[in-house]
Amino acid sequence: MTPPSPTARRLFLLHGARLAAALSATHVATAAPANGAGYPFGLGVASGSPLPDSVILWTRILPDPLDARSSPRLAVPLRWEVAHDEGFRKIAARGSAVATPELAHSVRVNVTGLAPARWYWYRFLLGDAVSPAGRTRTAPAPDDMPGLLKLAVASCQHWEFGSYAAHRHIAAANPDLVAFVGDYIYEWGAYRLQHPQRAVRQDESFTLDDYRRRYAQYKSDPDLQAAHLAAPWIVTWDDHEVANDYAALRDERLSADFARRRAAAYQAFYEHMPLRLPPPRSFDDVRMFQRVDWGRLARFHVLDDRQYRAAQACPRPNAGGSSSASPRDCPALLDPGRSMLGRAQEAWLAQGLRSSRARWNILAQQTLMARSSQVPVQAPGDGRFWTDGWDGYPIARRRLLDTLAASSATNPLVLGGDVHTFYATELRADFARPVSKANPVLATEFVGTSVTSSSRPQERTLAQVALNPHIKYGRSDRRGYMLLEITPQETRTHFMGLDDVHDAHSAVRELAAFRVADGKAGIEGG
Repeated sequence: MTPPSPTARRLFLLHGARLAAALSATHVATAAPANGAGYPFGLGVASGSPLPDSVILWTRILPDPLDARSSPRLAVPLRWEVAHDEGFRKIAARGSAVATPELAHSVRVNVTGLAPARWYWYRFLLGDAVSPAGRTRTAPAPDDMPGLLKLAVASCQHWEFGSYAAHRHIAAANPDLVAFVGDYIYEWGAYRLQHPQRAVRQDESFTLDDYRRRYAQYKSDPDLQAAHLAAPWIVTWDDHEVANDYAALRDERLSADFARRRAAAYQAFYEHMPLRLPPPRSFDDVRMFQRVDWGRLARFHVLDDRQYRAAQACPRPNAGGSSSASPRDCPALLDPGRSMLGRAQEAWLAQGLRSSRARWNILAQQTLMARSSQVPVQAPGDGRFWTDGWDGYPIARRRLLDTLAASSATNPLVLGGDVHTFYATELRADFARPVSKANPVLATEFVGTSVTSSSRPQERTLAQVALNPHIKYGRSDRRGYMLLEITPQETRTHFMGLDDVHDAHSAVRELAAFRVADGKAGIEGG
């Protein structure tokens, strides 16, 4: 990304004075960062939620990522442009938008009238200040069968645990689309612009201003900005966008006012993502589950497994959140009334699978879906399971897999994150029985490691794989991302691991690669 020139910054300051007089907005020059004094687009730009004729563009006006006072106090009019070329000589669309303080001076533009399956460049303008130019693209036409979709998948990027080198490599990989499946921010950590080498648990977010500051901190990172500049994103959330291990309206603290905290976090997420969502009447409930079609090649079923789930079974005394439990000691695990997605989302998913004409049906969701016992399973009721993931909702998982089988949707793939580990698994209705004609592989699952967040030793992961034979691969000692190459004939998944997450210049290398053939569920390679 090219930084703003001194001339552009100087012109913006002059324009800011005129804008202040016109709108009674105040620019606090002393709060601006030394390396970008007054530049309004310090959080970059982004695009997402592509349709065949439309894409969402995003930015936020905030000169100093750590000081909200550096934004004007009233509404600010912006211009935007979408071009066929990087030099913006051939404009495809242009217009204006207003950044308001009610939404933290964030802007979301739904650009329509675009051609399908086309790359475009876009930018925002405020006076003489020009944002970085992002690259985006539209989805293919509904009846088109693209030859290739290159998809990057990432999750879990705790600022406190390393650099965002993974995003630099995602940008360099030149993907068509990026899917981020949760934990874009973490609710705690020190406010600073340099990634620290040591985690410090402090400054937990509880209010809207807290969450806005956290997003501004994360979005200040140039490598994360570069990944947003490279391609459109589709996003969903997990727990840390609000609070660790929360479930619906219950958090670990069993807080009486958690609904208010969750609404604040949901609003901040909405303000900072290129989402195709109408402005919610209330942030008490924000529908996140969505479909994105990529012609007839792929349909993405983007799920929300936080907002509507039942509370975790058998929590620790006087607390909410996760624990480890056995069905023998925790009968609530097998309660058929408990859901991970909520019944309305379950029905929506079933309808989307039944109606899909896509060659590949991709469930973009948060966490590991395959059963993962921590101890040997020799008889029904055996096993010990982490209750915050799908293992804490085994009957809901069985319903989902039965829905997949009944829908006849072709080539289901499940993508996940959350657990800070690479996994390749084969999903079947009954994990206790071997694969057979009566118990076939129903879907193939790939889970990505974290961008930065720490994990357990590799020895423990290898022991877990040995206990769960449907998990074909596990790697927990590397941070990174997944890169998928999806064609009509096959999907190839590459697990890309950093050499050193603490080094912003770290190299990346392929740790493993897997192939799934059209019409044949299951994994080849490794």
